[in-house]
Amino acid sequence: MATREHLEKWVAYAKQHGSIIFFDAAYEAFITDPAIPHSIYEIPGARDCAIEFRSFSKNAGFTGTRCALTVVPKGLKGKAADGSEVEIWPLWNRRQSTKFNGVSYIVQRGAEAVYSAEGQAQTKALISFYMENAKIIREQLTSVGLEVHGGINAPYVWLKTPDNLSSWDFFDKLLVNCNVVGTPGSGFGAAGEGYFRISAFNSRDNVNEAMARITAKFKQ
Repeated sequence: MATREHLEKWVAYAKQHGSIIFFDAAYEAFITDPAIPHSIYEIPGARDCAIEFRSFSKNAGFTGTRCALTVVPKGLKGKAADGSEVEIWPLWNRRQSTKFNGVSYIVQRGAEAVYSAEGQAQTKALISFYMENAKIIREQLTSVGLEVHGGINAPYVWLKTPDNLSSWDFFDKLLVNCNVVGTPGSGFGAAGEGYFRISAFNSRDNVNEAMARITAKFKQ
């Protein structure tokens, strides 16, 4: 998760170079550390250089129902091909009103329910459950000597592939030897090579079984 200091550097860079930051806050509900910002707009100056995306997919299990929102601050400007400044909000509003008819009514009602007292309690319980999964994954992988990152303030655990294996070679090894599937880091770009992502989005039984298979293999 990006620290306040990290985001401050990005905002300073964007303002210096006339860039726009696209900030994905889909996982902000998993942040428990009060020092980590939940929004890019907590950083001074971000309204002048950032667009933020939020989704119900991860905090309320809306994956597939497609309910989200985009925050485009009025006054945010980009550069046209001729170098002139163009305000982004009217362009975004025009795009949305022309190409998008809105989220279906039943999905909107589901999103509304997320903000009820009962909905808030249920989503918080679900997030807590997934973060306990992440803790189990992190601790079990660490116990067999694997280099592990994440699983704190985010529902994904990253491990450094052992023995200098590529991320896809490790994927094959895990699939063949443990019958466990994860995500090769190279799928996220060149910087992900040599790393492997395991998701906490699963049942407790499946997480425990997957960890038992992996740790048994690496204890040998």
